[in-house]
Amino acid sequence: MTEARMQEVPEHKPGTFCWIELGTSAGPAAKEFYTKLFGWDFEDHDMGPAGVYTIYKLNGKDVAASYELMADQRAQGVPPHWLSYVSVASADDTAAKAKASGATLLKEPFDVFTLGRMAVIQDPTGAVFAIWEPKDNKGLGITHANNSLCWNELLTNDTQKGGDFYTNLFGWTTEQFGGDYTIFKNGEPGIAGMYKIRPEMGPVPPNWTVYFAVDNCDAVVQKTTELGGSVVKAAEDIPTIGRFAVLMDPQSAVFAIIKPEPRPEQ
Repeated sequence: MTEARMQEVPEHKPGTFCWIELGTSAGPAAKEFYTKLFGWDFEDHDMGPAGVYTIYKLNGKDVAASYELMADQRAQGVPPHWLSYVSVASADDTAAKAKASGATLLKEPFDVFTLGRMAVIQDPTGAVFAIWEPKDNKGLGITHANNSLCWNELLTNDTQKGGDFYTNLFGWTTEQFGGDYTIFKNGEPGIAGMYKIRPEMGPVPPNWTVYFAVDNCDAVVQKTTELGGSVVKAAEDIPTIGRFAVLMDPQSAVFAIIKPEPRPEQ
């Protein structure tokens, strides 16, 4: 998670996180917040009755997206949230496997124009994620640079069930870190983490949290509050990993930031 590992990504191999998308209660306000916070550019796409789909750019590459929650989503009580997508070879096969493993298909597989095929899934512990079978759109064009996605993290009430589900579904392997933290690997590198929701965290629902790399954690925390956001977890150091904080945007979507520690040269 350093500049040295910055990737301009032509494609994402199956089992890796390939897209992140914000569903928000106020599209223009959210766009203003994130472009000011991370210095992103943006392109708005008119989706007709579905509203505007905004794709954010960093150095000319796709780095994230957002849309305004539809009336039916709000009626169902869907809160503003970031959604993480995992690249798969077949959305239909993966969705069927997930369902057979105890997951709920919130959206059955469907085509997104000629861009790809996707489904939205709630895992057996309650966390929601999406899968993406790429066609014309391969996914994020850049990761692991400052102000781009660098990590995804599962918070769950049942790490055993969660670990079993994802390793079975995507072929991930696991490694323990620091006793109570699980690292998911898709091949050799760690691509995501998992830990158990603790009572002192309050009524946190199971979820996948997105992490953005930054070059100054405390400065971004301060800027978040200046822009109308709030701090969920104050900045804290993780030895050998980096300094991180968990934040909330003005519409109440939660995300995290981390200033990664430089990795020693191999």
